[in-house]
Amino acid sequence: MLISPQTLDRLASGLARVVRSGRHLSVRAADSLDGDLPSSGGALLVPLEQDGEQRCSALAARAGVDVSVASRRLAALERSGCVRRRPDPQNGRASLVQLTDEGARALAFTRARWAGTALADWDEDDARLLSGLLERPATGLDRAPTAVPAAVP
Repeated sequence: MLISPQTLDRLASGLARVVRSGRHLSVRAADSLDGDLPSSGGALLVPLEQDGEQRCSALAARAGVDVSVASRRLAALERSGCVRRRPDPQNGRASLVQLTDEGARALAFTRARWAGTALADWDEDDARLLSGLLERPATGLDRAPTAVPAAVP
């Protein structure tokens, strides 16, 4: 069964609101963690937590930003002690970035603070249900073409 235009509009509106709220939250969280952290520090720290050390280019791709933007943000995270770099043994010109204990604590603090407020009235079942449901559009968006197809007359 196809999804109705009204439901698609509601989904798009809801997702846009979550993204907007997430952006505002990341700015507030960065300010509370360390004024030097870039507002999207979590977008770079989470992949390090999930997948381990990586090159800046891989982190940029995961965060959906240009490599130069990721590099500047990583420099701020490095100054704050949240990440450290080491030479890539495969390519001496590149470096691998890894999450530090301080970075892991910063992420845990941010999550606890966020969850304590935003999800205070949720239970485990609701949180698991939403987590599973969010994976579906995220996977679909990862597969979606980057260019919007022309409207069909």
